[in-house]
Amino acid sequence: MKKILVSECLYGGRAVRYDGKLIPETDPIFLKWKEEGRLIPVCPEVFGGLPTPRIDSQRVGERVVMRDGTDVTKEYRLGAEEALRLALENDVAFAIMKQKSPSCGSKIIYDGTFSGRKVPGQGVAAELLRKHEIKVFGEEDLQEAAEYLASIE
Repeated sequence: MKKILVSECLYGGRAVRYDGKLIPETDPIFLKWKEEGRLIPVCPEVFGGLPTPRIDSQRVGERVVMRDGTDVTKEYRLGAEEALRLALENDVAFAIMKQKSPSCGSKIIYDGTFSGRKVPGQGVAAELLRKHEIKVFGEEDLQEAAEYLASIE
């Protein structure tokens, strides 16, 4: 059975988001994979040593900064490396990552101005996974991900 790397905030059960809120995914496809034991939850931000809750962060070019200006690029990179390690160790089929996140965003992220504006882009972990040829889907792409999984199993 192929495994799937997933943003832990989508997996549920433990608050890892910057604001401490729970936002578990409830799509039937996702819940089926969870029940089957396919999902490997990861939170690159927590893996990198950041607490929950924490000040929100955004990508600014190659850096990641908190709203208060603190540079947390190192923590984000460490967390991304751990997510990649788990993905490779478990030979995952692909990843399902939380959109808009400076770690996990796979298509869109916030623009780095803390104004709420979103732009095309990807988070640090999503980018690293893709560099290592791991396919990354957003949480709104579960049907596409399911079709991809069916094509490789």
